[in-house]
Amino acid sequence: MNTFGEALRVTTFGESHGEGIGGVIDGLPAGITLDMDFLQTEMQRRAGGRNLYSTQRKEADSVEILSGVFEGKTTGTPLGFFIKNSANKSSDYDSIKNLFRPGHADFTYFKKYGIRDYRGGGRSSARETSARVAAGAIAKMLLQPFGITLQSGILSVGGIAAQNLDFNHASKSEIFALDAQVESAQKEAIENARNTHNSVGGVALVRACGVPCGLGEPLYYKLDSALGALLLGLNGVKAVEIGDGIESAKKTGAQNNDAMNQKGFMSNHCGGILGGISTGGEIVLRVHFKPTPSIFLPQQTQDIYGNAVECNIKGRHDPCIAVRGSVVCESSLALILADMLLLNATSKLENLQKIYNV
Repeated sequence: MNTFGEALRVTTFGESHGEGIGGVIDGLPAGITLDMDFLQTEMQRRAGGRNLYSTQRKEADSVEILSGVFEGKTTGTPLGFFIKNSANKSSDYDSIKNLFRPGHADFTYFKKYGIRDYRGGGRSSARETSARVAAGAIAKMLLQPFGITLQSGILSVGGIAAQNLDFNHASKSEIFALDAQVESAQKEAIENARNTHNSVGGVALVRACGVPCGLGEPLYYKLDSALGALLLGLNGVKAVEIGDGIESAKKTGAQNNDAMNQKGFMSNHCGGILGGISTGGEIVLRVHFKPTPSIFLPQQTQDIYGNAVECNIKGRHDPCIAVRGSVVCESSLALILADMLLLNATSKLENLQKIYNV
């Protein structure tokens, strides 16, 4: 259960405080130019330690390609990669090695496997998402010749919501804020959470432009259901909205339907997906993250022996996981679109071969 995708299959491995994180991408067409500079730029977008609004765990996140590439191009064989852990401080967790941290996966992992990897949560740590961003960067290289572009940003922090959406501003913002007018207030909310040893939730907005009509496989591998499954699999994600999302439940059919004229759809309440298949419009997602469960306040919990105890967490943690999580959501969207594109191209293989000169 560490693999996702159909035509483009991604398997990840590794733990937060192990030797590193890695992955295998199977199903990549041969002939894709691997842009290592772009790959590292994507990794740095997700990396911690960039500023005061993220974890101070600063990893190099340098991606080593192990297989599947020759003379700068993909060979069509499995592409293996590895990201070394170089800044882990396992000693931060010695005092809680027998405790279940509230809000974490410690309790459920222990009950399922009978083994307690207390070093930052082991496999359940958000550190695993570095592999998804690396794979997502490579998926973007596949999507680029098709004119498909992706963007993301922070829509809301602690209920402080953007009124204007500016993805260009988000790309330059320390917290990927979409609205310059509320960025200071959002930063203040994150700073207040950090200063009070607490955390705050947030909402990421992700969109894809240039997606052709027809991506998605009815009925059991719909584009929206695949996105929901992958995004809800991210640590801390509690809800995913597509298009108007929950607002659709407050409308009538006449208000919610996307009318059409000779030029196409006149609105995009559906978020670019109907019947699980892309409409050709922008795909728009809102991903809701809970507050980071790692907070530096005394909390009541239980130890592995069933005793009621007090938990005091140490370490380096994000005061708002939505900020870096927005980059992971964008990578996840890229991976699903690449998978759906390859599935859709099975009857149009010559077009794919022509693009990649194979």
